Amino acid sequence: MSAEIETETETEADTTTDVEGEVDAEHEAGEGDQVSRLEQEGDIAADYLEELLDIADLDGDLDIDVEADRAAVSIVGAELSQLVGQDGKVLEALQELTRLAVYRETGERSRLMLDISGYRADKRSRLTLLGAETAASVAASGEPVSLEPMSPFERKIVHDAVAAAGLRSESAGVEPRRYVVVLPADA
Repeated sequence: MSAEIETETETEADTTTDVEGEVDAEHEAGEGDQVSRLEQEGDIAADYLEELLDIADLDGDLDIDVEADRAAVSIVGAELSQLVGQDGKVLEALQELTRLAVYRETGERSRLMLDISGYRADKRSRLTLLGAETAASVAASGEPVSLEPMSPFERKIVHDAVAAAGLRSESAGVEPRRYVVVLPADA
């Protein structure tokens, strides 16, 4: 009688493994579909941006990547500062136009990230440092610190840096003047 029970238990375990294997395969297939969709977004964006560079008679190399859960396109080349603009305003506008071009082709909203001449990468580094330094200051003083107004992209970077330092932060204010407040750990 106990032999029968062991056999049934083994069969159930095998079935569970098979079901988990199927779930894992489906999960991996879903991730593969996601990456494939993001690569397609990057290709569409690169085609759009390549045409734009040709029209503007600008030289630039395009790099397409998938970072976390979004497509990322970078344009690198000499003298592209006019495509970044003051405080990245032209870059933001180009990103929105590129997202619209992707939407036109796919029918789906895109979270594509555009970088030109390393502007965003540099900004990310500076904001990460700002978040870490502010968190250290708040941890030492025990007093909350409010930062200057930032875009949602910039605030997210600061929030992530503060969280990595073990403190809390929150956004306050009303767009376009929303800012980050870094709070002490006990607040």
